[in-house]
Amino acid sequence: MDTETTIQGAAAADPGAVRPSATRRGTGDPATRGRTTIADGVVAKIAGLAARDVVGVHALGSGLSRTIGAVRERVPGGGGSRTLAGVKAEVGELQTALDLEIVVDYGVAIADVARSVRENVIAAVERMTGLEVVEVNIAVSDVNLPDDDEDESAEQLRLQ
Repeated sequence: MDTETTIQGAAAADPGAVRPSATRRGTGDPATRGRTTIADGVVAKIAGLAARDVVGVHALGSGLSRTIGAVRERVPGGGGSRTLAGVKAEVGELQTALDLEIVVDYGVAIADVARSVRENVIAAVERMTGLEVVEVNIAVSDVNLPDDDEDESAEQLRLQ
C-alpha cells in the first residue's frame, strides 16, 4: 500500500480531514511575493480617459498639442496618443499626482466641470491602480466655441 492511497483513503473516510496540497509551494500572502510597478503613462492614460468622460470637456491639451498628436497618429509608427495629450502623471510607490490641461465647451460652468473631472479622475485612477491620488491640478487652456468644430473639421481634412 503506497502513501498516496493511504492519504486518499483516510480523506474519503473523513471528509473533514486536511489533505496535503501538492501544488502549494510557499507560505504567506501571495501579494507579498513580488513588486508591481505602474508606469507614468499608464496612470496618464487612465486619467485622460476619465477626464474625457466628463460632460463639458471638449478635449485634452492645448491646440498645438492636439494638432501635433493628430499628425503623429497619422504617421506610421508615430505612436501618437490623444489620450496622453494634456495629461502628466508623476507616480511614486504608493501615490500619484496629476496635471491635466483641458478645453471646455462654451457655456459650461468651468468650476463644475473641473470638480467633475477631478472626482472622475481620482475615482478611476485609485480604483484601477490602488494608488492614492494626492492631487489633480487642472488648467483650462481654451473654450471651444460652436463654430470651432467646423474649423477643426477643415483642419483634419487638410491633414489627411
